[in-house]
Amino acid sequence: MSSPVTPPALPQRLLYSISARIGGYGLDSDSFEALRASHRAGILAQAVAYDNRQREIPGALITSLRWHPVRLLSFLGSAHYYGAKKHALDRFTLGLLRRGTFDLFHSWSGDCLQTLREARARGIPSVLEIPTWHRNKGKIKPALTKTEREKLAAPLHQRVLHSCLVTRQQVMEEYDLASLILVLSEKAAETFTIAGIPREKLFLLPRGTDTERFTPGPPPPLFRAVYTGALLRRKGVHVLLEAWHHLALKNAELVLVGAVHPEIQPALDRFAGPTVKVAGFAPRPEEHYRQASIHIFPSSCEGSAKVTYDAAACGLAQITTRESGDAVVDGVTGLVVPPENPDALAAAIEHLHARPELLATMGAAARRRMVENFTWEHYRQRLLTAYAQAAQRAG
Repeated sequence: MSSPVTPPALPQRLLYSISARIGGYGLDSDSFEALRASHRAGILAQAVAYDNRQREIPGALITSLRWHPVRLLSFLGSAHYYGAKKHALDRFTLGLLRRGTFDLFHSWSGDCLQTLREARARGIPSVLEIPTWHRNKGKIKPALTKTEREKLAAPLHQRVLHSCLVTRQQVMEEYDLASLILVLSEKAAETFTIAGIPREKLFLLPRGTDTERFTPGPPPPLFRAVYTGALLRRKGVHVLLEAWHHLALKNAELVLVGAVHPEIQPALDRFAGPTVKVAGFAPRPEEHYRQASIHIFPSSCEGSAKVTYDAAACGLAQITTRESGDAVVDGVTGLVVPPENPDALAAAIEHLHARPELLATMGAAARRRMVENFTWEHYRQRLLTAYAQAAQRAG
């Protein structure tokens, strides 16, 4: 764990931007904790987001773009609309950077190309946060893919529409411009080193969890496996359903907690028997964790799934993939299996189903690891260390 930095090592005026909200779930929660770190350290000068849903940080320090005219483009497909929002955020933040006095800029991949260019020109250090992996996802790709060439050769009206998107080339220019890149897991870092970005430009920043909110519950009367997150193929829900169906465990049930996306419906129709419960989105997932025996999250592409930290804080052993992040230590706090492999997942479930004493031991170790290393306070201290490192690299 990185040691806390002293205030003199920190920049003094941070500009922060994100095309999400401050406070809420997922990235909205991450952004709040990041601003908490900088505000408590006395270095937050200004933040820009699409809404502000918290009250701890003074509203004068956060500019909300909730009513920005780009909202009128919501009729576009999601990719084009979200891209347009990112470009609008970037233009607005660029104006702030030009008018203000800042000595550090922190933003997110896809949100900040123009502002990063300006920060580089002004000698202002920058931190770029990556929510998942390198845009190439660990593969070697040409400068222009076939799909990208087709978009460039499309009719004029389609090219105008595509201009709303954030291109792969724009994102990779952000990687080059940033002083320091924040990655969430070792797997995420690997996708950058494969692409030729030096390891010393990467800073590992795992997520945190609220160990007072997420606490263990009593053992359930049956073997209850829980999955939390959107019900998507990328998160391996179809693999979990297939593995569970073929196991046909007795006195066991699988609870899927999250919004059902249409792409997963065929797998539900095929594999979801009477022992599968679809709970839908839950604003308090800890209630499901406290009633579970185990948490299963077999994602094939993730930055570092926050749900795995929360489940561990609730004292649950887990079955995950390396692609899901680093919350689980294989054989100590759970089992790590390859993605897209229903046989390996089924074997892991069967192994732990037959060993309730191992579930208890792993769950206790998981809770202890979160308390000792992965609270939000640990996260905030690591982030301040990253800020100090970015300033030192730029200097």
